[in-house]
Formats: sequence, structure tokens, C-alpha cells
Amino acid sequence: MKNKLNGKVAVITGGSSGIGLSISNALFAKGVRVYNISRKDCKEPCFAGDYNADVNEGEKIHSFLNEIEEKEGKIDIFINNAGFGIGGAVENASGENIYKQIDTNLSAVINLSRIAIKFLKKTNGNLINISSVGGVIPLPYQASYSATKAGVDVFSRALANEVKGQVKVTVILPGDTKTGFTKARVIENNGEDKDKIQKSIEKFEMDEEKGKSPDTVAKCVIKVLNKKRPPLRKTVGAEYKLIVFLPRLVSCKLANAIVRKLYCKK
Repeated sequence: MKNKLNGKVAVITGGSSGIGLSISNALFAKGVRVYNISRKDCKEPCFAGDYNADVNEGEKIHSFLNEIEEKEGKIDIFINNAGFGIGGAVENASGENIYKQIDTNLSAVINLSRIAIKFLKKTNGNLINISSVGGVIPLPYQASYSATKAGVDVFSRALANEVKGQVKVTVILPGDTKTGFTKARVIENNGEDKDKIQKSIEKFEMDEEKGKSPDTVAKCVIKVLNKKRPPLRKTVGAEYKLIVFLPRLVSCKLANAIVRKLYCKK
């Protein structure tokens, strides 16, 4: 594959670990100058610069992008990657964590995309939003997470029409991926059916621990960025492409029943 990325400038949120760090290392290996925005310091050699901010601090991040553009002369790529998970039944979740998840996983993606496209229009650049297979096949006991990732998918497709010919938008859908995201997930399971719910949580955590390397997601992102006409939506892994296609093959009720059998333990 021909490398078209050498000399480009990229900004990523949540690049300090997991999928974000794998993407950053892959970009760096292709000659991209990568800038990270995350809540904690990250002095990895792949970063040309490291900025501290919560993704909900839009004005602060806007000033960072101004600084990066002034330093580099351009911004070619912006990647919305940061996010977090909640595990447990909706009825047991705290309102505070639900709003935090929506703010981080969806509202911030929308707001930072709004800010980033002003820079990306100048370079006919790429906006990459990281969603999830769980946004297409909604997961029980991760309901609010699935809702936010579905929102990222729908938002990205709508935005792509607004900026067509000016910014290239792609939404990436990883499936189970082995990262620190699993242990970092907030578990809220103190209500009824605690034992049953815990078994379901352990099932999807085990699937993640056995999942693909985050490098697989990074390779997918590199392929997308090297394309002259990148896809609007890209699912990571052949098996997950089949899963994402499932709702087209069977009724919504049947698809939901299949998921329930997999993840809702008796």
C-alpha cells in the first residue's frame, strides 16, 4: 500500500492508551506528526505534542488546535477517539454517569467535529470518528454506551453530507478489542438480579479480553486515510462485518433475540 500520509499533521483525542495509542503509533510510523489531547500526560515518542484537556472542554481544545495550526501550518487529520463505558442494568445506573457518558462519547464528538472541520476544510482533510459495532447491534447492560455509539454513527453520516467535497468523514466500527477499556469500565450493579447481571457483564468482558489487538483498528484507520475516496463507514474485521449486516437479514425482533441469548444470562 502506497503511503500518502508522510508529512501530514494529525490530532487525536484519547491517544494515551488503547486504540488511541495504537492509531497514534501507526500514524507516526507513516511519517505523520501526531498531537494528542487527553486528560493525563502522555510522553510517548509518537507524539509531536501532548495537550491536557477533557474532551468536553471545547474552547480549550479549540485554542490547542489554533496553536497546532500556527506551529505546523495545517491540520490534515482529526480523530475523535476518547470515550468510556458503563456496565450494568439501566435501572441501576446513576443519572450522573449516564449524562457523563453521553457528554463524553457523543456530545463531545459532535462539538469537537464542529470545531475541527473549520481547520480540516483548509486541507481537504479527514475526520475520523470512532464508533462501535455495539452502536449497530445494541448490547444489553451497555445500553447507554450503545446509544452513544449509535449516535456517533448517525451523526457522522449526516455530517458527511454537509461537508462533502471539503472534509472526508469516516466512522470506524471496532468490535471486541483487547485494551484497558475493559477494566476502566464503570460497573453499576447493585439492584435486583445482581448475580444474573454480573454473569452477563463477565461474558462481554471475557469477549473483549479475547478480542482483537488495537493494532487491528489502527491498520484499518491507516487504510482509510490512504484512500483518495475513503469509505463513509468502516467495520473492523470480517466477522464483525457479518454481524453489522445481520439487521438487514432478519427482523429487528429476531436480531434482538439473538443478542439476548448471547448476553442475557439466566
